[in-house]
Amino acid sequence: MSGPLAGKVAFISGGSRGIGRATALKLAAAGCDVAILYYNSHEEAEAVCSEIRAMGRRALAVQADVSTPDSVAEAFGEFKKHFDRVDFVISNAALGVLRPALEMGLKHFRRCMETNALALNTLAQNAVPLMGAGGSIVGLTSLGSERAIPNYTFIGASKAALEALARGLAQELGPRGIRVNCVSAGVVDTDALKHFPNREHLLAEYEQRTPLGPTLSPEQVADAVYLLCLPEAGMVTGHTLFVDGGYAISG
Repeated sequence: MSGPLAGKVAFISGGSRGIGRATALKLAAAGCDVAILYYNSHEEAEAVCSEIRAMGRRALAVQADVSTPDSVAEAFGEFKKHFDRVDFVISNAALGVLRPALEMGLKHFRRCMETNALALNTLAQNAVPLMGAGGSIVGLTSLGSERAIPNYTFIGASKAALEALARGLAQELGPRGIRVNCVSAGVVDTDALKHFPNREHLLAEYEQRTPLGPTLSPEQVADAVYLLCLPEAGMVTGHTLFVDGGYAISG
């Protein structure tokens, strides 16, 4: 199979649904073999793998909790039984509690930080020994890292930490030829958004304020991740790429 990323291998956390699923299919269509890390959505992960195999690519679904370093290490142990390299690592799995910060406790903060931020570093620690020059690591972040969003405070803090980690890793891994960036998505109507009590308001506001509206799809976010994996982005590192149709610049 030909494609701009033919022969490459991608490792995607949270790859069974939403943006992760769209990214897995996008990279597979470009020629990648894909390993999907999932937490509790085994059937969905296997369904994505079936779609990838139908494209003529190899696919693997592995269960793990990205907030736990030992679980990620075990997942990479399984990964190495099937692949001897990894070129792209996408840290997409995320978790959070939608609640005012004054109602949150240490367990909520730790869970957000460990799943949304620490995971990027844990994935990198396991992946870098298998990566060569030209490798790309991408973390999925959100506008909540910079903007105050009701009931999103702890998640936003974890996304800000994710972006800071990406910048530090970009500096550390640059000499190895490995790039680290983030993609910040606007309001995407995924399963995760259904947990927001103000979902309809968010979608309506997005449509009203976004110059390129009215909607943002998981596939459009996946397109941005794909761009950061291309060799043409070989000198792009330590940055956050906004994919929001102009929402963030509209007041």
